[in-house]
Amino acid sequence: MLNKVQSRRRRHLRVRNKISGTPVRPRLAVYRSEKNIYAQVIDDVNGTTLVSASTLDKDFSVKAGSNKEAAKLVGETVAKKALDKGIKQVVFDRGGYIYHGRIKELADGAREAGLEF
Repeated sequence: MLNKVQSRRRRHLRVRNKISGTPVRPRLAVYRSEKNIYAQVIDDVNGTTLVSASTLDKDFSVKAGSNKEAAKLVGETVAKKALDKGIKQVVFDRGGYIYHGRIKELADGAREAGLEF
């Protein structure tokens, strides 16, 4: 029997078999822990992280890092950083999580800030 983490990792591998980040359209990867949420824009061809944002950043204003409001701010922050680097389109990698709650809020925040996916 698989536990929750192993099941999520298997789902994530299935998603990663289908999508990959390129220099033209990098991958927006999301990781969610119990206390924080993280987002990275990754170029898989070169194996580099182009932009990252999380609730642990020093310039992050919300105290609680595990709610929908914080996730939306992380999405907006990563989108602004990506747009500053000239990245307008990304492929969304939900990381094996259900597209609901904090993951959905992060995606909505990134879309509202100008990223296309």
